[in-house]
Amino acid sequence: MSLFIPFRLTALAAALSICLPALAQDKPATTKPEDSKKIQQVEVKGSADSYDPRRDDTATKVVVNSDEIVKYGDTSVLDVLKRVPGITVNSANGRGGEIRMRGLGSGYTQVLVNGERAPAGFTLEALAPESIERIEVLRAASAEFSTQSVAGTINIILKRSVKNRLREVKLAAQASSSSFGPNANLQMSDRDGGFSYSVSASAAQERFDSEATGIEVGTAPGGATDMLRTLAMPQDGQFTFLNLSPRLNWTLAPDNTITSQSFISANRFRNNVHQRTTTLIGSAPLQPDLRTHMGNEGASLATDLSWARKFADGAKLDLKLGISGSEGENLSDRRGAGLDTRVVSENTDRGFKATGKYTRTLDKGHTLAFGWDGSVDDRDDERVERAVFAGPAGQLPDEFTEARVKRLAVFGQDEWNITPQWSMYLGARWEGIRTHVEGNTFGKVDASSSVWSPIMQTLYKLPGSKGKGGDQFRLALTRTYKAPGIGNLSPNRRTSENNSSTQPDYVGNPNLKPELAFGVDISYEHYWAEGALVSVSASSRRISDFTRSLTYFDGARWVVTPSNQDSAVTRTLEIETKFPLKAVMVDAPPIDLRASINRNWSRVESVPGPNNRLDQQTPLTVNLGADYKAGSLSAGGSFAYRTGGQVRSSLNQYVYTWARRDLEAYALWKFDPKRQLRVALANVLGDDFFYENTYADPRFGTQTRSVIFPNSIRVRATYELKF
Repeated sequence: MSLFIPFRLTALAAALSICLPALAQDKPATTKPEDSKKIQQVEVKGSADSYDPRRDDTATKVVVNSDEIVKYGDTSVLDVLKRVPGITVNSANGRGGEIRMRGLGSGYTQVLVNGERAPAGFTLEALAPESIERIEVLRAASAEFSTQSVAGTINIILKRSVKNRLREVKLAAQASSSSFGPNANLQMSDRDGGFSYSVSASAAQERFDSEATGIEVGTAPGGATDMLRTLAMPQDGQFTFLNLSPRLNWTLAPDNTITSQSFISANRFRNNVHQRTTTLIGSAPLQPDLRTHMGNEGASLATDLSWARKFADGAKLDLKLGISGSEGENLSDRRGAGLDTRVVSENTDRGFKATGKYTRTLDKGHTLAFGWDGSVDDRDDERVERAVFAGPAGQLPDEFTEARVKRLAVFGQDEWNITPQWSMYLGARWEGIRTHVEGNTFGKVDASSSVWSPIMQTLYKLPGSKGKGGDQFRLALTRTYKAPGIGNLSPNRRTSENNSSTQPDYVGNPNLKPELAFGVDISYEHYWAEGALVSVSASSRRISDFTRSLTYFDGARWVVTPSNQDSAVTRTLEIETKFPLKAVMVDAPPIDLRASINRNWSRVESVPGPNNRLDQQTPLTVNLGADYKAGSLSAGGSFAYRTGGQVRSSLNQYVYTWARRDLEAYALWKFDPKRQLRVALANVLGDDFFYENTYADPRFGTQTRSVIFPNSIRVRATYELKF
């Protein structure tokens, strides 16, 4: 499949984005006073004394604005999120990463784009920070969004606001001892009467070259070392992506708006790995010299059309229809001793969604909302494997899989001010999911589940909490869940060349059930000066039908499969503060300080302790930061510390990771209102990535595999121009 397939789908959008500037330039001069008046109104609404979502919303919410998002000149939103309090981005090898709240990932943390699940083929790693308007972090569930949010929800809002004739281009490059890559970003927006548009485009490429090293150690049941191997895994590759996000707005009347928003993405990844295993004790693996070439490329398109209408009685109706589609191709060539294997898999995704929300404000401060969310997603997979082993040729059957997922949710919520100091939020959401999977190598698999989620949140401001000072308490009671994915339900087997207890085959489980969680959140917030905050929050989640991976020997090969096992409990304590230095020091320099600490505990009931933490949970995360701004210079730094340690993930399996320290710094020089240069340093301390997996069984002994992935200091430079 060609990398440039999406352009056949988006020729109209590309042409439109080129033509729109000319259309905007021809707008009559009589519109300028009207536009100026509108800008003035927006500035009044956004004044410092007005609405603050973190402080005033009954539902707890932390908002990261666009200035904070682009501050370090990041090329990926994953780099932005690791500096947000309460969020960690874990990576086993330094590439990509898993977003975690309360130290939990693997589906416990829900990531939304514009309040909805990201379409198939969408990758956060390729999402440019410049295309994001804000990031909302919801520690407790909300009925309006999906309640598949045991740990919490991260809602990424793409840019919506339209400024009068914005033209901005950013040209950047980043480099380290093992990687180099340029990237570019373009932002355009304008309006003409009742029509406005914005276009965000970004492209990036990165080349990398590094060598991971490792060791494998085996111990017999009696305690003697029966295996010792060293690993060398040099690799090189390249990653390229292109994103385009056009948004069109038509204001038919002051209270009647139609909006079209699309997101088009294309990406390509290539990686060559040469794994050399040297055996010092024991028998050599089946493939001691294995060369693997991996590649994938994909293209996706998601577009929706929404209509918002306000009525004379204060009610508002929002309706949205959307479609999405993506194509992907994955290639894996593996060559070794008597082995020549090529695996080609292709997937096609199609989706349709429809959402609606009706909101009305009633007497006594009640704001009622009702809505629905429905979608149908189809996926076709084709996997062809051709293998030639020493001796007779072996051909594995081609695999064809079709899957359909139907989702339907309805919700209702009411938010009202009981007194000037006390507000309440009550909501409920019902979600149902039906999954159908069938293939030529297994029978049909049908699974269905539904979850009823009541939610309560309340905010109480202590008397006298006015202006910029004050104290307030929050309490939330929620019921959330985590649904099994298609890959976990499908009984297809994915094999490993050097099959072992630490490199097993994978088989899905069609009998998986959703994990259900009951949660309690409580927090205290103290606002003591302009821009100054201290927050202390605690939470607990009790999870039933917990899913964990079981590794076993089936008589011929090692296999890992997911299974519902008993229950789990997780608890979190979070402390955060931020304030300008002038709040505590007279005549202080213009420095803003921030700090947060997150301590997480968890226990899986069916796994013996100690260290029987849920989902390899990160026990402790500390974030420190400072920003300075004076005249044309802005600078700052951020330090994040994340503990590691051993986790007992099952009766026989252990995982160990190193503690990690991330030190970053940036500086921004503004030459004039239209030109500026941003320079940033990442991973200043040069920490590597380490991962260790151990399988211990009295019948087979112990086997441990440890790998170190090197990582070095990265330098990014970005030139930004408005025209």
